Amino acid sequence: MATTTFSRFSFYFCLLLCHGSMAQLFSSGLNPWQTPRQGGFSECRFDRLQALEPLRKVRSEAGVTEYFDENNEQFQCTGVYVIRRVIELQGLLVPRYTNAPGLVYIIQGRGLLGLALPGCPATYQQQFQPYVAEGQSQTQAFRDEHQKVDQFRQGDVVVLPAGVAHWFYNNGDSPVVAVYVFDVNNNANQLAPRQKEFLLAGNNQRGQQMLGSSIEQQHSGQNIFSGFNIELLSDALSISSETARRLQGQNDQRGEIIRVQHGLRFLKPTMTQQPRMGQFNGLEEDFCAIQARINIGNPDRADTYNPRAGRITHLNSLKYNQLSLVQMSATRVNLYQNALLSPFWNINAHSVVYMIQGRAQIQVVSNHGKTVFNGVLRPGQLLIVPQHFAVLKKARHEGCQYIAFKTNPNPMVSRIAGKNSFLRAMPVDVIANAYRISREAAWSLKNNRGDELGAFAPRYQQQGYRVTREDSNPLINEVPE
Repeated sequence: MATTTFSRFSFYFCLLLCHGSMAQLFSSGLNPWQTPRQGGFSECRFDRLQALEPLRKVRSEAGVTEYFDENNEQFQCTGVYVIRRVIELQGLLVPRYTNAPGLVYIIQGRGLLGLALPGCPATYQQQFQPYVAEGQSQTQAFRDEHQKVDQFRQGDVVVLPAGVAHWFYNNGDSPVVAVYVFDVNNNANQLAPRQKEFLLAGNNQRGQQMLGSSIEQQHSGQNIFSGFNIELLSDALSISSETARRLQGQNDQRGEIIRVQHGLRFLKPTMTQQPRMGQFNGLEEDFCAIQARINIGNPDRADTYNPRAGRITHLNSLKYNQLSLVQMSATRVNLYQNALLSPFWNINAHSVVYMIQGRAQIQVVSNHGKTVFNGVLRPGQLLIVPQHFAVLKKARHEGCQYIAFKTNPNPMVSRIAGKNSFLRAMPVDVIANAYRISREAAWSLKNNRGDELGAFAPRYQQQGYRVTREDSNPLINEVPE
């Protein structure tokens, strides 16, 4: 009899898993409760959270980099590092790599980006117009080959694996504005739990302007070639000493975002141009062929949509495998006028919430039942919500759009109300006795939001108010891809 009962239990348990996202997680060999990160500081208490803005600004020839205060306890305890960049027209963010993986969200603008993936072939070739090489009298054709160059645009999330060289270029008609979030506690980083940027060209010592109190000046520095001996460098690369000095960026005052006067010339894939197939090293499908960016701003890709409240779009590695390279994920939320987000807590990740547009009232509660944040998050501000802390968000009258970066490739949330919430999962009598309320009140508490998932409409819209998708109130700037 016991064996029969166990078999039935196993069958129903398997049936339950096979119809939900948990089944996907376990079937893929992932443990949703296991973190791919190193431990944080043991003294972190998160007694008081703050809405944060950039503390320091560094101006380059063709743009600005704004740094949030990495010495702030909230950043140190959650192991994240955040910067915001503005790349002006024809601005090139010179090649570099970082010790920690990260995600970039394109708030505004469009352009081109390249990731130089190690071990992968240069699959695109181009023959430029003939030119006369230095020291040669005859005209020669100049050939170039390189890896794929991707286009990016507003609403894209760009994946930046640790240690992979990358660059960005603005070939659009407006400045590119982007926010970068790096996970310095990720196991991919075996250095100190600090973000370190290794420049491959230029420098970031150009004039600095402090936006707040003084912090360590550890973001200044030359590129990595400046540390090598000129003779050894020229010999290793088979170049002249003068070219080696140029690599070192000596007397280069342009900073890390430089202006390209006549635009960049290189091969971009089109429908009629096929990549040159080379000898792959076994990583073709999993690494060499990754798509560097994914659009999260397209409203048609929303995972949940409430015509009276808003839409939510999730990016995780189950849907986009390239996120496995950085062990991070992102969620974009668009709440309409006075709409709310279902109260929840993050089970297996910290969350970095960056407000793109509009405003939202946010409250965060700790394990002691203490309100550790109660304020309005405004555009350009971010709020760090620690793992397991309960959070409630309500858009102000103009609505809001924000993106949440999470420190797990497959984040899980436990919702307090609505579909798939813990209240809906509990018997009415358990709720009634736990909160000392009547069974009728418990039934209402359990079911009043029972038909909504994610974004909740304001209470005054709950009865007798219907809106079509065309009549709904998206904020602005949601552009299909």
